Amino acid sequence: MASHRMGRTTEDIRRELTAVFRELKDPRVAEAMISIVRVEVSNDLSVCKVYVSAMEGCDRAKEAVKGLKSAAGYIRREIGSRLKLRHVPSMTFEATDSIEYSANISRMLNELDIKGDEQDDDSEAE
Repeated sequence: MASHRMGRTTEDIRRELTAVFRELKDPRVAEAMISIVRVEVSNDLSVCKVYVSAMEGCDRAKEAVKGLKSAAGYIRREIGSRLKLRHVPSMTFEATDSIEYSANISRMLNELDIKGDEQDDDSEAE
């Protein structure tokens, strides 16, 4: 029962973080195409660790994290006003390269698919 409540709370925080990120005016955050990869909330709701990734790569995600860290107080206040939580967790932000990594894997798979199609066409021509 408690794990279901924690999962629901984590998803609520993730949804509201997405909305708050859209409203931020810091150019390090607003100009980057960032995505929330994962949200981890401690059992006592004291700490929330947010993993973000950027389409432009890990360096861009690190710049966005700097902007998010400077706006952490504002983000926490907004989460507290949007969600009815007894205790709003403190926010920590981490940069990951998961979007860049998955895009690279997708590109490599597409290249393999194209090479596979060319080999199939050659064998059918003979």
